[in-house]
Amino acid sequence: MIRLILNGKKAEQEEIRTAVYTLRSQSADIQVRVTWEQGDGERLVREASRDGVKRIVSGGGDGTLNEVINGLAGIDKDKRPELAILPLGTANDFATSCTIPQTPFEALTLALSGTSNAVDIVQANKRFFVNVASGGFGSQVTAETPPQLKNFLGGGAYALTAVIKSLNFTPNHGRLRAEGIDMEGEAVVAAVCNGRQAGGGQILAPDACINDGLLDIVVILLFPITDVAQVIQEMREPQVLGKYVKRFRSSWVETWTDANNSINLDGEPIREKHICFKVLPKEIKLVLPKNCPLYKNRKKDHNR
Repeated sequence: MIRLILNGKKAEQEEIRTAVYTLRSQSADIQVRVTWEQGDGERLVREASRDGVKRIVSGGGDGTLNEVINGLAGIDKDKRPELAILPLGTANDFATSCTIPQTPFEALTLALSGTSNAVDIVQANKRFFVNVASGGFGSQVTAETPPQLKNFLGGGAYALTAVIKSLNFTPNHGRLRAEGIDMEGEAVVAAVCNGRQAGGGQILAPDACINDGLLDIVVILLFPITDVAQVIQEMREPQVLGKYVKRFRSSWVETWTDANNSINLDGEPIREKHICFKVLPKEIKLVLPKNCPLYKNRKKDHNR
């Protein structure tokens, strides 16, 4: 038996209803709970745990997944349900990079029969996330893209908003500490990655894994417009520590900013000047496809 926690905005989609009814006709036990407002996802996760549900499905986008992750993090490990994902958002960055099927029938089939794997999540002060935390230009784009534009253009909405925002963007001044790292300056983007992509398909950490106990940290320092080609080249070469694009690995990181700037946790913005990030290794059990590119063993080379 699985319990689907479904974003209320998606509840009337015929493809989802058809998938649920078809699988039920094949003897699958699928219960559905629908969210109405912010906080429902966390509440429904706690309810599922109290009811003895062993596996839940997050049905929605990255924001819904973030609520579910925070719900799971608040439950004792021995009572914590396993998690599967039904990707229904605009970008579905985490599900896409995990190669979770995008169609409801295939995603729910995987949720029913797939194998769960112990994966890392990240604590950011009192909140939790599973994919990427980003600050600076990237978080402004995600926070300020209108929902109507997201629905109309899909992931392309982020690219369009990025172009608009770049005309008036003011870089953040801040400090970042991690294992063997202490840097300060003006950054265009700073991202703390457990997963690989954010912002509608932007690959920030192409080598990130969700079971290695490490964060992939990416910082793009302020650069003159004449050096944009160099920045693009440095982004395409993740193995190189560039002049403007800095990459590190660490099990923890602390950030400070002068202003109360927006930080985006898997699609959910928060505003805090000081954030402590730390990996919680193998904290939840997540249903993944076979040969998921984010789930593998790799040498723990902390800094590059």
